[in-house]
Amino acid sequence: MEKKLVLVFTRNPELGKVKTRLAVTIGKKNALKVYVHLLAHTKQCIAQVNAFKRVLYSNDIVLNDIWDTATFEKDIQQGTDLGLRMKNAFEKGFKNGFDKIVIVGSDLPTLESKDIEDAFKLLDENEVVIGPAEDGGYYLLGLKTIPNGIFENKNWGTNTVLSDTLTNLSNINTAFLRMQNDIDTIDDIKNIPEFQKYL
Repeated sequence: MEKKLVLVFTRNPELGKVKTRLAVTIGKKNALKVYVHLLAHTKQCIAQVNAFKRVLYSNDIVLNDIWDTATFEKDIQQGTDLGLRMKNAFEKGFKNGFDKIVIVGSDLPTLESKDIEDAFKLLDENEVVIGPAEDGGYYLLGLKTIPNGIFENKNWGTNTVLSDTLTNLSNINTAFLRMQNDIDTIDDIKNIPEFQKYL
């Protein structure tokens, strides 16, 4: 029986500390409401996936929040940048005995549980699975081992992350999921009906 792990990276939902680029146009309170909405959607998707689930907070573990401890193990991200935090989370997962690990962000309004399930299936035949994001990054990464350099020397949060990552994977079997758009600015939500009330 293979052991599968889903990692969710989340920021603690605090006023003024989430979706700061979005907050410039719609205000800190509405930006927080958008992020809370996205967290709830992410939780609903991941709860349906048949795998062990671990949510990693940016700052402090919150006990009584939407991530119920019956479904989600809780941990804190460790590292000075996003790459190191992801690397440490994957390394811990593999040390815990998991065979396939998928990490996913928490700001995807179009995410479905099927995306994560498809990633695990694609890892049967591939070493790496990537969910490309429209902004030039990625919203999902699935691994069976950690390829050299995949988490180092990246300008995280920029449009070069995916292309630079693919350079590290040039000799490694890699599969791709559908492209999706994560929420960063008002342009990302202005045409999505459930977010109109926050504009």
